[in-house]
Amino acid sequence: MKEIGGYIEFERYHKELLHEEAIALNCGRNCLAYILLARNISRIWLPKFLCESVKNVCDKADVQVREYSINQDFMPILDDNENDWVYIVNYYGQLSNSVIESLVEKYKDKVILDYAQSYFQMPIKGVDTIYTCRKYFGVTDGAFLYTNLHINLQLPIDESFCRVNFLMGRLERTAQEFYGQYKDNNEMFKNEPIKRMSKLTDNFLRGIDYDEVKRIRNENFLYLHRELANRNLLNINMPDGPFMYPLYIESGAEIRRKLCEQRIYIPILWPNVLNECNETEFEYQMSSNLLPLPVDQRYSISDMQYIRDTLGAYIG
Repeated sequence: MKEIGGYIEFERYHKELLHEEAIALNCGRNCLAYILLARNISRIWLPKFLCESVKNVCDKADVQVREYSINQDFMPILDDNENDWVYIVNYYGQLSNSVIESLVEKYKDKVILDYAQSYFQMPIKGVDTIYTCRKYFGVTDGAFLYTNLHINLQLPIDESFCRVNFLMGRLERTAQEFYGQYKDNNEMFKNEPIKRMSKLTDNFLRGIDYDEVKRIRNENFLYLHRELANRNLLNINMPDGPFMYPLYIESGAEIRRKLCEQRIYIPILWPNVLNECNETEFEYQMSSNLLPLPVDQRYSISDMQYIRDTLGAYIG
């Protein structure tokens, strides 16, 4: 029976989701698990420059993994996929839909697209595409999957209420105090089965003004690009609703440590690459020296100026 009355729960929101037509699941890695199962994939090419969680999903599904490199424009260096599937990451939203379409044609439609870093870029019809909510918004879980092939399974609905403490905590205190809980939440997904998106995450996502989020991200990215493009070793395009500003400089690893001392936290994407590649490989250098600078909706142009000024003490 439906409960009526009693204390009022968290406020409910009713805005439309940005990816309303997609399958809403509990995390990005389970979007991949869903595709591997639905398409009965036995072998796949993954980029070397990639989070270890994707490889773990493939191992768990008993899918054979082969690896390819990328170039400085984030394009795959893979001329022949031997009729295997190819997992393509749209790093920092730098691959336009026209470029993606050419890759889909090149690899004979056997492509899975990872749009975790390009949430506002809409999918190409008929191509399996994964979006991750946690990289863009203050939620503990959630992902969207576009695919035209569905698996015949009754998936349980995830529950998020027991995982929100680190998000609420950072709102009222410091990131450092709750960073351990944040890491624990990330680790939890290693063993999570495929589930539908939780009601709590769905509700949070329906309260977001997506146009405003995109506007702020665009303005912040554009400011950093104007200020830092002449020092950036990458030739960066301006995406719509960017993830972060990728600043690639030779001394990036050292500068990351110095920024952390100033309480500017710049992640390493991805630390596993430093163990899996040797120092001469491009992927190792990217993981070590690329600085993903925050441009998200929490920040203003004055915050971007502070980042630029702090960086200026180290790079001029």
